[in-house]
Amino acid sequence: MPNHGSANRGTAVAVLDDYQNVARKYGDWESLPADTEVVIFDEHIGDPEELVRELRRFDVIAAMRERTAFPREVLCRLPELKLLVTTGMGNAAIDMEAATEQGVTVCGTGNGSAPGAEWAPTGELTWGLILALARGIPREDRAVRTGGWQHTVGTDLAGRTLGVLGLGRLGGQVATVGRAFGMEVLAHSANLTDQRAREFGARAVGRRELFSASDVVTIHMRLSDRTRGLVGRDELDALGPHGYLINTSRGPIVDERELLSALHEGRIGGAGIDVYEREPLPADDPWRSAPRTVLTPHIGYVAETTYRTFFTETVEDIRQYLAGAPVRVLNGT
Repeated sequence: MPNHGSANRGTAVAVLDDYQNVARKYGDWESLPADTEVVIFDEHIGDPEELVRELRRFDVIAAMRERTAFPREVLCRLPELKLLVTTGMGNAAIDMEAATEQGVTVCGTGNGSAPGAEWAPTGELTWGLILALARGIPREDRAVRTGGWQHTVGTDLAGRTLGVLGLGRLGGQVATVGRAFGMEVLAHSANLTDQRAREFGARAVGRRELFSASDVVTIHMRLSDRTRGLVGRDELDALGPHGYLINTSRGPIVDERELLSALHEGRIGGAGIDVYEREPLPADDPWRSAPRTVLTPHIGYVAETTYRTFFTETVEDIRQYLAGAPVRVLNGT
């Protein structure tokens, strides 16, 4: 439910999807003009009709990543909207063309990571999921808390093979850590060269070989028409009953039905999943009862430094727009 700020009507600002109730902590909202009303929504609004009803009166909307979509059919029904701020410098869930046609300025923010470590929080979570699967950490934690003791025999990582699907900045970071664990690293992406792979201590291979030769495969690719459904039954069967799949990228890169089937049937060893086709997951979603999994709720980027930058620069975007000098404009309006 929304957490209302000032009741004065001047510029009305809606801050969406503040799940952790930290927007006020990390952003200096008091620096906005005195007649600015800030309304913070801490629960997701998934229904487009409800979204339009809630947001019709707002001049400014601050969106958290791609949690809430703004397609043409939503934007054209928000008559007061003048500024849409997204965290990050890109958002595939916003129809930029429609925003421009509606006269809506779209601005972004930085991500707050140190230079050269732009994707560090997601890479760190990737390794958290790998280690949680390999060492049975969630199960052993539950055992200790319920009066039990050891139940699992962990999988060694040293000497095993890590497959990195997508060797960009994030994939490269994950590959580097894999080498530090004593793993052989294989990598695949559409335009990957041998030289690029060697920069991260990896060997470039085809997609089929990546899955068949790896003990752990981790996905670090952007979602596009080319990558949607890229990992399906053939890839999962190649990974095999002892292999782990990690996805901290985007849910639709993996065929979820095939992955759930492989997990239930024991055709792969396990999966560490942070991203899903539907987010937030419905209460009855089959992922909530999926076996052989460690599941997190799309928190790869949810880290203190990132959030501080997100909300600090969101406030700056609003303040600069209201002053007639918008910054970090993404749609050129």
